[in-house]
Amino acid sequence: MNATVIHRMALASLSGTLPFPEIVGNLIAEGVEYYRVDYVTRQFAFYGADEEVVTAPLVIENLPPIAPTLNVDALKAAIVDSQQQGQKFPRFSTRAMEAGVQAYYAFLRGKRVTYFGRNGDHHVEWFPGAQPNMNS
Repeated sequence: MNATVIHRMALASLSGTLPFPEIVGNLIAEGVEYYRVDYVTRQFAFYGADEEVVTAPLVIENLPPIAPTLNVDALKAAIVDSQQQGQKFPRFSTRAMEAGVQAYYAFLRGKRVTYFGRNGDHHVEWFPGAQPNMNS
């Protein structure tokens, strides 16, 4: 994994200079299998297949405190606004924290994101079009 490229993708997320699908494509091209966004430590961590890890600071001004309980409805509304309305990452982060998200893992190969609340609760959100057929 090229740490310079990965750091550029983290900065592009923070600044909103690249669309999210392009950022994901670049991360996959660099060998990133999954990444973690940690609102407590204000850090990104990108994980490769060879157990290599690249970290980057998550610097967003005026983030709120993390709500004590996970509000899945509020989280889903923030996710939909990002997917359908082009909401930028800093605004999504604010809304996720207000919805009680302390951290999340985005599994690029697995095409899903797992969001974690402060009490151990979690919510899994599939990438658009990736959810498996539960009727099979």
